Amino acid sequence: MKIAIHPSELSFSKKWIAYCQTNNIDYKIVDCYASDIISQISDCDIVMWHHHHAYAKDKLFAKQLLFALEQSGKKVFPDFNTGWHFDDKVGQKYLLETIGAPLVPTYVFYSKKQALEWAETTTYPKVFKLRAGAGSYNVSLVRSKKAARRLIKRSFGRGFSPYSKWNNLKDKYMNFRKGKVSFFDVLKSMGRVVYSTRFARVHGNEKGYVYFQDFVPDNSFDIRVVVIGDKAFAIKRMVRRNDFRASGSGNIIYAKEQIDERCVSISFKISQKLKTLCLAYDYVFDSENKPLLTEINYGFDRRGYLDCPGYWNSSIKWHERKFIPEEWIIDHLIKNFTHEFIPVKDSFLAPPVV
Repeated sequence: MKIAIHPSELSFSKKWIAYCQTNNIDYKIVDCYASDIISQISDCDIVMWHHHHAYAKDKLFAKQLLFALEQSGKKVFPDFNTGWHFDDKVGQKYLLETIGAPLVPTYVFYSKKQALEWAETTTYPKVFKLRAGAGSYNVSLVRSKKAARRLIKRSFGRGFSPYSKWNNLKDKYMNFRKGKVSFFDVLKSMGRVVYSTRFARVHGNEKGYVYFQDFVPDNSFDIRVVVIGDKAFAIKRMVRRNDFRASGSGNIIYAKEQIDERCVSISFKISQKLKTLCLAYDYVFDSENKPLLTEINYGFDRRGYLDCPGYWNSSIKWHERKFIPEEWIIDHLIKNFTHEFIPVKDSFLAPPVV
């Protein structure tokens, strides 16, 4: 067995390469951007590419390439079930509703007229999102009918850039004050207010649809659960100061006691139902303290999970020990990834197995 790995910064690839070297696994470095990539991986059985939502080239063809390779009989990461809905909140809405997952009520319109009619009768506040983007950059709170109408008209007009320059600048300045980034990083964000990123220029504006979710009040945090095969780990992310968003805040609590295990149980059941290898789930809690999903994502920034004290197995049994999640991905692909999962018939809100 031979593994092809596409390397990139801040991806899983460094740990994959180290794992192969440590365990004497045959691998090769490939360039998925190259025109001859099919030839490059002709002698490989597994192709691994942690593609990123913010890389313009990745957005153009990563999913298509990996699915094509999967159709040829090769194992890939992420495979179709794991990755087709990546950075696509609209696709996630239909997927999660279809399987009956506990999703925050979500509304998508492809008609300006229908969207405006809905805005006249719905309640507020609502949460407005673009289908793409992470770190809460393309998420805003809509407090009134007037604000909703303005967003709808723009969505069916010139649209929205997928790169939120003002949110990026705000976050960079906040992290600079916390000592997490340099002043040079702040200056770069200031420059992008005038001259946008290559990604935004290649991708173009998001338009022709509008996406809202119900606002779930009184949440000072969300819970992020990551399921990889038969293991899961989780963090509690506190919301930003004077904000309602938790994703990208950098204020993380790792203690096991702070994690609602119902979220872990639901996440395992969805992963089994969807036959995914690696999936991250974001939860908030409604007025009855029931966990509700806001979105899912196959990728995550490993730096935010280095302090996790342990993980759960699929029986919701806790194992207190350090781990390297990237190794779980590659190990599971090599040893166990057959897509043979047991159908799940339980309620997603069933209590965890003790």
